[in-house]
Amino acid sequence: MSVSPDNTAGSNIKMAIDRPNWLSLGVFLFACLLTSLFGSLFTPGDWYAGLNIAPWSPPNIAFPIVWSVLYVLIAIAGWCIYRAGRPGLLRLWIIQLIANGAWSWIFFGQHWVLLGLIDLLLLDVLVLVLITGSWRAGLRTVVWLLLPYIVWLLLATSLNAYILAMN
Repeated sequence: MSVSPDNTAGSNIKMAIDRPNWLSLGVFLFACLLTSLFGSLFTPGDWYAGLNIAPWSPPNIAFPIVWSVLYVLIAIAGWCIYRAGRPGLLRLWIIQLIANGAWSWIFFGQHWVLLGLIDLLLLDVLVLVLITGSWRAGLRTVVWLLLPYIVWLLLATSLNAYILAMN
């Protein structure tokens, strides 16, 4: 009688690696939710209403809608990076999220338009490096998830630059 090897343990390990960890996705969604909530503490208000804003600025209603979608995409991208085991990219993801959250405090909270622009330029670079690094790591899903984010950031950078130049 021949004895076949027991592959149950190996199969369980493979299934644990292949199965998405939905709890860890929740952590990334929560981090983005906290960033969003922090940013929402600093609203445009009367100061912003008195500024000369760019003619290409989207209507005010677009901002919370777009950011809600973007934060979900950013969270999923971070989760994909985490699941891929890319600690360098994950650190970069965390740093960009901090820079993202800081902008609302800098711009709307403190009215530091130049520093807000510097923060956005840094954020642009961080996200572009994150996209490039993800591409090189073969994380194409992350690249696609972050493309709308970088487009919106570049728009935000142009709006901030316009305010700095025209006020």
